[in-house]
Amino acid sequence: MLAHAAYSGLLGEDIVEELHVASWNELNEALYAKSWREDLGRYRSNCAFRGLADISYDLQTSLMRLGGAYASLEGPLLRTFRRYAERDAVNDDSVWNWLAVAQHHGLPTRLLDWTYSPYVALHFATQDLTTYDRDGIVLCVDYVRSVDFLPEQLRRILDEEDAYVFTAEMLNRGAPQLSEFDRLAEPPFVAFFEPPSLDQRIVNQYALFSLMSNPTASLDRWFEEHPELLRRIVLPAELKREIRDKLDQANITERVLFPGLDGLSRWLTRYYSPSSKLGA
Repeated sequence: MLAHAAYSGLLGEDIVEELHVASWNELNEALYAKSWREDLGRYRSNCAFRGLADISYDLQTSLMRLGGAYASLEGPLLRTFRRYAERDAVNDDSVWNWLAVAQHHGLPTRLLDWTYSPYVALHFATQDLTTYDRDGIVLCVDYVRSVDFLPEQLRRILDEEDAYVFTAEMLNRGAPQLSEFDRLAEPPFVAFFEPPSLDQRIVNQYALFSLMSNPTASLDRWFEEHPELLRRIVLPAELKREIRDKLDQANITERVLFPGLDGLSRWLTRYYSPSSKLGA
């Protein structure tokens, strides 16, 4: 049986559902919970997933991790990236395409990476062998219900497109600039943004991004204000090795998720590392 608990976060209240799994079968049950869609007659989860190797990790963006007056650096970073990037780096010269490209190539941004694939999330929670002495976690957010908290202007665009996740083109219709996006509503909100298929890596990782309406807004805090949208699945340290081996056999590896020689080398390095390298 799955062990259910409540997670106490920044606001000091037990508000977010937390599941503690003890086996591979329990993990799969938790990942695919509530995925049956009566309206479609199909198993189609409304969740996006993010895997973290250490349960203590938060949802700080790479921009936040710069520290200092990081919010004031967002514009100069993106502007300079656009200036020096190759001319064909994006197909359409919109801030949203540039933001996706910048995130994809490691520039600090306000975006956070998520995936539609629970197994891809498990990969990122178990790829680092040095964290096998610590519990990991998979976060599951209901991106469909998150639409209810968007400003009316953005909800209308999604309704017109019969969609729950934005494309760059759709965001551009709602707000051509980041400053306009931030002014759409006073309280912080989150939008989920599916990047263009820039390369095979984005395709294979089944990627999407979360996008806050203010570079300083905390997604952790936003989830605490909307706890019904989030589930936390705790991966005990002693289960990580089994998860990793089964993902490898399912071909969820660096070789697939990071196509090319770099990904191949990363996979082989991890795959052939002796058991003594594992933290557990």
